[in-house]
Amino acid sequence: MTTLEKEQKTSLRPIHTTGLGLHTKALHAGFNPDSITGACALPIYQTNAYLFPSADIAADRFALKDPGNIYTRMGNPTTAVLEERINAIEGGVGAVAFSSGMAAITAAILTFTRPGDEIISANTLYGGTYELFHYTLSKCGRTTVFVDTNNPAAFKHAINERTKAIYVESIGNPSLDVPDFVSLSEIAHQAGIPLIVDNTVGIGLVAPIQFGADIVVHSATKYIGGHGNSMGGIIVDAGTAPWTNGKFPEICDPDPGYHGLVYPTEFGNAAYIVKARVHILRDMGACIAPFNSFMIATGCETLPLRMEKHCSNALAVARFLEGHPAIESVSYPGLSSHPSHEMAKKYLGTAGVSGFGGIVGVRLHGGYDACKQLVEGTRIFCHLTNIGDAKSLVVHPASTTHQKLPSKERSDCGVFDNFVRISVGIEDANDLIKDLSQALEKIR
Repeated sequence: MTTLEKEQKTSLRPIHTTGLGLHTKALHAGFNPDSITGACALPIYQTNAYLFPSADIAADRFALKDPGNIYTRMGNPTTAVLEERINAIEGGVGAVAFSSGMAAITAAILTFTRPGDEIISANTLYGGTYELFHYTLSKCGRTTVFVDTNNPAAFKHAINERTKAIYVESIGNPSLDVPDFVSLSEIAHQAGIPLIVDNTVGIGLVAPIQFGADIVVHSATKYIGGHGNSMGGIIVDAGTAPWTNGKFPEICDPDPGYHGLVYPTEFGNAAYIVKARVHILRDMGACIAPFNSFMIATGCETLPLRMEKHCSNALAVARFLEGHPAIESVSYPGLSSHPSHEMAKKYLGTAGVSGFGGIVGVRLHGGYDACKQLVEGTRIFCHLTNIGDAKSLVVHPASTTHQKLPSKERSDCGVFDNFVRISVGIEDANDLIKDLSQALEKIR
């Protein structure tokens, strides 16, 4: 070892983020500067596989006795930093990254369910999640019962002996409903099942685990990455789900794929997240690319700063639109007119960033034709199907993200023919308002 290397090894210290704030975790969690080179930026480990120090260690890794790297389909050092960063932000016991948000949601369900099982879901979901639950998972033998997001009693009433989880979004996309996490977690835990929360839209505003969620999922493609350039998804495990109560043989039965290994016995409260990695990720292969992990982890460093600007801009845009004559109604949880305003005041702003999110929904008096003129008439807003980008985006969900759903199911999701979703970016608020104003003036 050279003198420089010795000096670097003694001068560089791991950064522990336990007890630190959101901004610090977003910058530092999961990564220690390179003790050999002194590099302080996250490296991209663009490799498929990893050298084993010995035959015994290789055997131990495949037997899950040694946590070292095996193959990038199951884990990668760059990806591990992203996983630990989001795990620290959410307050879990472990996290696993996937190739997309939809892959993470699918894996979250398949990890602990079997054919014949049911989940109870909020009815105001992102269109892709709704189609996954309603159509695709049903072909895999898993049934979803949809109930009113804002009615905890409806969730409780729908539970039966086949129910294995309750699923909600922290801020519904695009309805922007905010559920009562505490009530739903109590209902779930009384029934001996986990509460799963998709926190894609609420990241930085609320940490659902703090209010009783057992599993948190993310599309890291959105606010975490923040720049619309990389796909990714993440599951975070709170380590609190009641897997050993006899309802979850998929978690607790001896695993023939690992010579009868029992996950809760071997891995304690991390049983679920280990199973998600070593079976679902390994077998289904929906792994995130190391470069995408690098891009998303780098984007995450500015997550709190961006979320503050998203929220302040969105509130300004919502207030402007609320008084415009072309607008029938505005949906934004920061407005007192929104049905979830009280829930939003209770839960949003508790995780480090104050505000009500970066998405605004509007219904126009002129119907679909007016919506077309708005999305085509803006100059700063990009017309595309995404949210959480640093740039402002606009889309007509009824003809795009929710097009395949029947009219009744679309309206249940908060999507109407005269509805436009606006993902408010981090530009100057006045410029966004001027752009919307000129586009609305053209509507005839």
